Order: sequence, then structure tokens, then C-alpha cells
Amino acid sequence: MTEQEVRQNLVYAYQFLAEFKMDDLTYTHLSARVPGGSHFYIYPFGFLFSEVTTQDLLTVTLQGEVLQGTEMQYNKTGYVIHSNIYRTRKDINAIFHLHTPMGVAVSAMECGLLPISQFSLHFYNRIAYHSYNSLALDDEEHGVKLVQDLAIHKVMMLRNHGTLTCGSTIHEAFFYAYYLEQACRVQCMALASGQPLIYPPSHTCEKAALDMRAFEPDLGYRDWQALKRRFLKKNKLVGDSGFEPLAPAV
Repeated sequence: MTEQEVRQNLVYAYQFLAEFKMDDLTYTHLSARVPGGSHFYIYPFGFLFSEVTTQDLLTVTLQGEVLQGTEMQYNKTGYVIHSNIYRTRKDINAIFHLHTPMGVAVSAMECGLLPISQFSLHFYNRIAYHSYNSLALDDEEHGVKLVQDLAIHKVMMLRNHGTLTCGSTIHEAFFYAYYLEQACRVQCMALASGQPLIYPPSHTCEKAALDMRAFEPDLGYRDWQALKRRFLKKNKLVGDSGFEPLAPAV
């Protein structure tokens, strides 16, 4: 993708998550690596997700220095989380950090994410956990440990805090964020029912995880295109509104 395409898709991600009510006032953040790898885009700390347009995005170095854009307040926690992951994981080009009530609820459960729904099987044996240690304000104390706990995974529960999803593309990170929320929602509802739960056998869980990731070569792209079409039609948006119009169908 070009830089403009990355910026535009990151703005779509902010807008989609606002529409799904998966934001948390001004306290969570999404980012995308600038093509080339030495910087990333993120929104200004203090914006609502629903406010963000391409003109608002900041360009930040992997050391947390703002190169372009205007901050409302220096986003120390955001830069510690995103900078450390991008510096270490060259395969990751997008990072979403969320505080949804369902995600926070499951992050506080000692059992973690249970393999009780097809939603959750996306993440079977493919999810990391990071213990809570207050706000992520220090590279050594928080950033390095967070990266160590993430290890080779792209999805992590931040204990007592929220969720972190990453992707080689923005739509992959969105796919994980959306389905992790669905999995957490089902788990909370199932546990609240008080009924005994059915657990598929481990070999079935592993097969489902492999099948669902192989089902779509570019994970999340089909849904992403559908969401963009709906969003632009619903809001009757054109290029000068901060959103690029969709290319005509071929």
C-alpha cells in the first residue's frame, strides 16, 4: 500500500470500531506502520475514534518522537506499546489496543479465553497473556516485557486491562479485534447462564483454527471491503471529507 492508502485504511479502522461501540472515549488507540518501516501512524491522544480523518493522523518514530501532526497530549502509553512491538516484530504492520467491557472481563478471568465457540477457535493455541502492571509508561519495565509475552503471536489478552491485536495488514488486525470481541461476548454470556459448557476435543479445536485461517488467503480482506462499501454509502462520503471514494468496480 501507499502511505495515503495506509492512512486511509487506518481511519476506516477507527470509524468502524466507533460504529461497533468498541472504543473507550479517548483511551485506546490503533496504529499502522508507515510503508518502509521506520515510523507509524496513530491518532492524537484526546480524539474520539469517530472524529478521526486522514488529516488528523500523527506520524511517530519508533522511538516515540512525533514528526508530523499536532498532539493534544503526549501519548506515552500508546508510544511505549506500539513502538516496542514495531521495533521487534517486523511482520507486524498494524496494532489495535482496546478496552471493551467484554474483553476486559475475560482478561480478568483466570481461565482466559475458553474454546467454547467457533469465534474463540480462531485463537486456539494462538493467544498470549500479559500480566497487569499499571500504565505502560516505561520501555524497559513495560514495553520489553509486553513484547516478550506477545512472543510469536498476534493476539494478546492484557490481564485486567483489555486486548491487543496485531496484523500484517490493518484488515487482519481488525479481523482479530472483531472476532476476539465476539468470542469474549459469547464466553461472558455462556458463563452467566450457569449451565455446564461443552468443550470440543483439542484436535477439533486445532483443526478449526487451521481451517478458518486457510479459508481466506488474505485474512479479513473480504469483510473489510464490505464494511468500507457500507460505511461510504451510509455516510454519503466523498474524497474531500477525509475519506477516499472507493474505486469503481471492475
